Amino acid sequence: MYPTPLLADSPPRFTPAGDIGTIKTTRSLPTMYDLPSEDPEEPGLPDIFHNLQPQLLRETFRPPNYLPEQILVAADLNLYYDPTQTAWHKRPDWFVVLGVQHLYHGHDLRLSYVTWDERVNPFLVVELLSPGTEEEDLGETSRVSLQKPPTKWEVYEQILKIPYYVVFSRYTNEVQLFKLINSYYQTQPLSSPGYWFEELQLGLGLWSGRYDGAQRSWLRWYDSEDQWIPTPAEAATYHQQQARQAQRQTRQAQRQTRQAQLQTQQIEQQAAQLKQQLLLERQRAEQLAAKLRALGIDPA
Repeated sequence: MYPTPLLADSPPRFTPAGDIGTIKTTRSLPTMYDLPSEDPEEPGLPDIFHNLQPQLLRETFRPPNYLPEQILVAADLNLYYDPTQTAWHKRPDWFVVLGVQHLYHGHDLRLSYVTWDERVNPFLVVELLSPGTEEEDLGETSRVSLQKPPTKWEVYEQILKIPYYVVFSRYTNEVQLFKLINSYYQTQPLSSPGYWFEELQLGLGLWSGRYDGAQRSWLRWYDSEDQWIPTPAEAATYHQQQARQAQRQTRQAQRQTRQAQLQTQQIEQQAAQLKQQLLLERQRAEQLAAKLRALGIDPA
């Protein structure tokens, strides 16, 4: 289950998800302050792609039916899932929780995410395949023993019952999306441009473009019109371009106004000259008529 979308005039509503909904938080159980995120236990440090891809997902994740402050988006944050084994955790590359404040208790930056304390499980997890974790990410490994932590797949599917699980390979640009159906993950077909999440009113697809200077394929969110949601930098650039275009149009309109004013002045000057010429011609005609009458000739 996932929380009901929050509107601006509705109070926060928290809906338990998975097995942790039946566990009451007590003072004996540790909270985020007791279980902060530590450096990953995986060998080596994450590469730049593992920094940029979650960042792009975060910057473009703007579901229209949830308030921004009621969405937790996290990357490489420890996810604690078992109140009986409080040290056990997973560290998703990216995940989102709906219906919880992005700040812990509304004021503290999160050190980790403790499911039995929050009582709401993630809605979606994204794992970026690495050679050292690929088999576990794809559910191809099994738990060693009951005394050892379960695999990622077991935690996401069987323990936390996370509705959606996405796996993306930067090496093959392959995206695999699994949906929890009847307590098991089932592969979902991907259309163009991607997969539409009705609960979010957002779609997730593979976008080919330049991000932070790197041209490649990226996971990215799109809206109901199949338009890729812009990052803050892209939105700022777009608004700057719009402002410059508006300035150019204003200057062009001003030039056209000045040209119209000059043309009007020229027309008025030509009209005044023509009027003066007509007046002179009339005076000459009257003078000629007077001379003819003086000679006894009727000018009519």
